[in-house]
Amino acid sequence: MPSIAPAPVEDLPKPALQIGDCYVTDASGGTYRHTYAATGAPTTDVPLAGEQEIDRAVAAARAALPGWRNTTAERRRDALAAMGRLVAENAQRLSRINTVDNGSPIFITTVQNSMAADFFAYNAGWADKGGGEVHETWPIRALDYSLDEPYGVIGVIIPWNGPVTSMGQVLAPALAAGNCVVVKPPELAPFSALAMGKMFLEAGFPPGVVNIVPGGPEAGAALVRHPGVDKIHFTGSAAVAKQISRTAAETLKPLGLELGGKSAVIVFDDADLPAAIQASAVFITMNLSGQGCINGTRVIAQRGIYDDLVDGLTNAVRQIPIGDPMNQATLMGPVVSKAACERILRVIDAAVAGKHGRLVTGGERLGGDLADGFFIAPTVFADVDNASALARDEIFGPVQSVMPFDTEEEAVALANDTTYGLASYIHTNNLGRAHRLAAALESGMVWVNGGFGIPASVPFGGIKQSGYGRIGGRKGIEEFCRPKNVWIAL
Repeated sequence: MPSIAPAPVEDLPKPALQIGDCYVTDASGGTYRHTYAATGAPTTDVPLAGEQEIDRAVAAARAALPGWRNTTAERRRDALAAMGRLVAENAQRLSRINTVDNGSPIFITTVQNSMAADFFAYNAGWADKGGGEVHETWPIRALDYSLDEPYGVIGVIIPWNGPVTSMGQVLAPALAAGNCVVVKPPELAPFSALAMGKMFLEAGFPPGVVNIVPGGPEAGAALVRHPGVDKIHFTGSAAVAKQISRTAAETLKPLGLELGGKSAVIVFDDADLPAAIQASAVFITMNLSGQGCINGTRVIAQRGIYDDLVDGLTNAVRQIPIGDPMNQATLMGPVVSKAACERILRVIDAAVAGKHGRLVTGGERLGGDLADGFFIAPTVFADVDNASALARDEIFGPVQSVMPFDTEEEAVALANDTTYGLASYIHTNNLGRAHRLAAALESGMVWVNGGFGIPASVPFGGIKQSGYGRIGGRKGIEEFCRPKNVWIAL
């Protein structure tokens, strides 16, 4: 294992809240000492928004709203297109910043930046295609039409595991629809959002249309309950989403929630087994060290190929390059923090002690040159009890559960036996079976014989404890519009 290079702190933006076109370094929420997950070393202190800064940011957004919502559609289109170009032009530096944020390998952050640029470019195309509908009326004749109007000010709470992607996924349609936004990045990963904040101004967005206020739970709560915020979009855990829902209910504030998952990967005995094994290994490790909401963390394999799959998956995860996230060859980096590392190891120890499954590989913190960082060996449990916490709880770490099934009906029952409903994966060469399962699986997204690409053109989101609302495609624009009906008597 190669040694880890220090974080390139020279790439980081100056830690400061962006409110309008002002930069605030002395904030009422205190400061947070950010740590680079790959080395365990501090990078810099980050000022955190308190209620006072949330008030200022919402005021700036509300002041900018009349001008932005009434600006011409082509101006919004051009600003979004310019933002997409800026993200692409600054991709290398933005990738390094994203890696410092959360320890994700630069290979992955490069892909995430490309996705964000695509979201801005794609939604630029929707900015000048809004409008509404004309409706028939009876028994009285009238001209009746509906207008798609922006909500107003959107409070956006983004996650630490994909800040750049979330900025593109959520802000691009919200801005295309004519809303202004107040973005609260988490204290764990504030730098990417702050770097993008300056790009919005460079792209031609007026001051106040986009405001970036890193903060902790108190700042998030202040944003949710603020009477000047018209809607909240939250990406994160179901537990936090329930707290947000209770707070939002006080003002009847609508929500969009993109939450976690415990996604099933169903592998049938007629599948391309090497491809299915590689896909499962990718989902557990290369993709954010298991810290992804759509990761396929439960492999459900048909009994005829079960042993071969367990062996192949074990060999695959043992071969994945782990190390310096700034190295292009690294496919798995650290988990985000010391607290996350310790929590995941406790989950693994409890699963072993409780005999929830057979530990096949991994299960330990990595040492040697990686000892100072928060690295956990990719971990595979076989013969997992689907009723256990190991199979049911979102671990958000590099821990994979594998269990057998015999029939198609049993596979569907196992896959759906979860409180989550974000993603599902099917591996089979039977076209009829693929369609049957896609219809039967209780999840917002289903992938068949492939990876988990999420182009900007497709609706993304979950059901059950994985949230509600959709981002992407026309549904993404609709998420940030509300209809107004107009009746003109004839």
